Order: sequence, then structure tokens, then C-alpha cells
Amino acid sequence: MAGLVQVGEHRTGRQRPERPERPDWLRIRIATPERYTQVKSLVSRLNLNTVCQEARCPNIYECWGEHGTATFMILGDICTRRCGFCAVATGRPQAVDSDEPRHVAEAVAVMGLKHAVLTSVDRDDLKDGGARHWAEVIEAVHGHNPDAAVEVLTPDFRGVDDALEIVLAARPEIFSHNMETVPRLYRQARPGSRYERSLELLADAAERRDRGDYRGRIKTGIMVGLGETSEEVQATLADIRGAGVEVLTVGQYLQPTREHLPVDRFVTPEELAEMRRHALELGFLHCESGPLVRSSYHAHEHVPEAMRPASARGEPLVAAAPGR
Repeated sequence: MAGLVQVGEHRTGRQRPERPERPDWLRIRIATPERYTQVKSLVSRLNLNTVCQEARCPNIYECWGEHGTATFMILGDICTRRCGFCAVATGRPQAVDSDEPRHVAEAVAVMGLKHAVLTSVDRDDLKDGGARHWAEVIEAVHGHNPDAAVEVLTPDFRGVDDALEIVLAARPEIFSHNMETVPRLYRQARPGSRYERSLELLADAAERRDRGDYRGRIKTGIMVGLGETSEEVQATLADIRGAGVEVLTVGQYLQPTREHLPVDRFVTPEELAEMRRHALELGFLHCESGPLVRSSYHAHEHVPEAMRPASARGEPLVAAAPGR
């Protein structure tokens, strides 16, 4: 059994570097109104995981309390990778929960969501990386909630053949996979992942969209403040746009614990606004860029009305179901 570690004590005995104090623009307003409590209770009752909790998202009070929305994290709460920026636990995952598609669909219905966001841990232990389970959850949400659009934020599936095709065949309205950072920082920030593989996944999704096999939007997100240069950010945005991605999110990296990568610097709101301007000049259709922006922040605004399920627009379902 590993020895106990006192809170605040480093395992090596060395003094941890002090985390820099957050500037005023990163102050989080904490509020737990009744709606927040209702969402938390529902998530617990249905034995669901949310990235809002597991990744310590700074927007949880706004999303749960003001909007009654949550990003569901499927395939368990244990990841098979150990990214330097992520607070999700790493280890040996449990068996896939066959009831999860039904539970997620029920939660979307009870919460009355018109835009459901799904993400997952990496499941490199599964032959298909979890792609089939992904499809089952998407189909269950659509089946029980014909008015709801579904956005998926998937892992890279380690480049497994057919994984992307399986997920897109379930017809999510938005397919997303995060690039996270610039190529130079991948080794320390995303061990087990590769910049080229993530870019290729997005490009493959965009290619299917362009030839009419998939009728949704392609989205990605990056963090800033890990040590990247402005030139590296611009080059990465150009790569992403060149891959055919339409929607982009850019937000400040915040160190979840002292065991994770330190913040190199706090990027100002003005710099983030400039990144948004540059992204739109590159041809992105939509860009959310701000200190507390995360992948699913204001996600419902990223789906144009014409791409929403037909019943949500007051039209016959068969007339414009995604992918038909």
C-alpha cells in the first residue's frame, strides 16, 4: 500500500512552486441556486459522470445553476492516459456500463435540454476505443429526445480503423475533438497523443462532411497559457482551419492541482479577443475565445438552426433528419 501523503505535502519532499495568483478576470462567481442542486441530484441519481465535475470546470456554477446544462462524460471516470493538464483520474477503467445510454438519454429528457454535449475519457483498453458505445449513447439521446441536438467531444481513438465512421453514423449534430495545444508542447501536455493524429481525425471528419456522408459541423478547442508563443498559436489555428474545422474554442489553461503542469502565464482578455479576430479572418464560422471559455461553453450557439433536429424547428422529422 502506498504511504499516506498529507494534504499540501509533495511526495518527493520538495517544496512545490507557489501557484500564481489569478488576475481579476479569472475570478469565478460561486452560486448554488436550486437549479444547481437539481442538476447535481439528477447526475448522482442516474450514476452519471460529468466533465464539469471531473475536470473541475470553472463554469459549472453558471452552466448548472443558470442554464441547467451539463456535459456528460461517458465510458466511466477513469482515463487510460495521463495528460499533464487534466484533472480526470488515470488508471484501470471499470467495465462499460450498458445502462449508460438509457441513463444519459433520461437525464437529457428530465433536464429538458435542446443541446446535449457528450464527452468521454480515453479508453485505450477497448478494441474500438469505445466507438460503439459512443454510437449507442448518441442514438439513445436522439431516440428519447427528438428535439435535442447532440454534440460529441471524442478522444482520438488511437487511430482505430472505423471508429470515426461508427460515431458519425449515429449522426451527432456537432463532431468535436480537441487539439488542446501547439505541437511543441504535446509531449509534456498530452503523452499518449499525437498532434498529427488529432489533426488527421478532424480532417477525416471534415472530408466526410464535404462529400455529404456527414451533415454536422466540425469543432475543436485549444488552451493557452501553457508556454506557447503567439506564432505557434497562429500556426496551429492555420493547421486546424486547413483541416476543415468550422468552430473553435480558445480558453486559458488553469492548473487543476499542484501535481499538474504549471500555468506559464495568464493571457489577457484583449489577447484572447485578438485570437478570435484572427480565427474569423482565417475563415472559422464561429469562435469562442475568452479566459474561462471551455469546449462546451455556449455550445448551443454553435449549431445553426438549419442543422437542428427537424422537430425542434416545427418541421416534419423525416424531412430534415441529420444525415438523411
